[in-house]
Amino acid sequence: MSQTNSKNLPEKSERHKLFGSVKPGKKTKPVIKEEMPDIQNTVDNFLFHLDTVGITNVKYPIHINSSIKPKSQTSVANFTFSTSIGQNSRGTNMSRFTEQLQAYQEQGFNTDFSTLKEFIVELADRLDQEDAKMEITFPWFYERKAPASGLVGLNHADLSIKVTYNKDKGVTFNTSLAVLVTTLCPCSKDISEYSAHNQRGRVTIETSFYEDFSDEEIDWKEKLLQAAETNASAPLHPVLKRPDEKVVTEQAYENPRFVEDTARLVAADLYEMDFIKKFSVTCQNEEAIHMHDAIAKLNVDKENM
Repeated sequence: MSQTNSKNLPEKSERHKLFGSVKPGKKTKPVIKEEMPDIQNTVDNFLFHLDTVGITNVKYPIHINSSIKPKSQTSVANFTFSTSIGQNSRGTNMSRFTEQLQAYQEQGFNTDFSTLKEFIVELADRLDQEDAKMEITFPWFYERKAPASGLVGLNHADLSIKVTYNKDKGVTFNTSLAVLVTTLCPCSKDISEYSAHNQRGRVTIETSFYEDFSDEEIDWKEKLLQAAETNASAPLHPVLKRPDEKVVTEQAYENPRFVEDTARLVAADLYEMDFIKKFSVTCQNEEAIHMHDAIAKLNVDKENM
């Protein structure tokens, strides 16, 4: 449908001028890169060594391989890239972080450890530094069937991968998985005539691996997810019909957990995983009958126990 305009607007250039736009001024500075001053690469005594210099809150698409459905998926990750610089360096070449990321993204940025190792070593070389760090955080989706009806939906866990490179020490990986679960209060179940209060809990697992670990052989995401969900009162489900709801609520009632219980049980599973060297477990329950949350946390270093 055509519409009759009731206003006679000035031309777009006149409108811009009305709101402060001006014509470009005379340009006197170099436009060729080689002729421009490189302030960032100035060498002098700049007072202090910097442990971390880089960019953060960079969002880019990634590709994820998974041992459970969907076995191949894309997601959006938030990246942080950094390196260190010496006292005599003014700054680092910030654009090289995103140049490196774009080069890998054009091939489909994969989050498997072999790709990340290659990426971080190449990044340090591109920066002309002896160290580099990268942290990636992203949602990972996994298929979940309802226990009675078998109806399928997608849940997700929040993942983080930290990759650290040092010329002398090599590449190390640290990971984190956080997932929501159901917990039912053992005390409430024991003292109440009719019911027991439950709540949604968040289990966060942080891990570091032994040097010979390969994610081509073991899907660390699935292992950490299993440790979190199987030690809660019940897992969460994206789709539930009435028969499913009956199963889930009864499962929670049969497996009461204090926040302390969940943390210890998750830790026991992680302790038995021979590819994990260190780990921490944090469980936080959004209490159903209190204004506050309940929290429990523990740290384990298998080599120093």
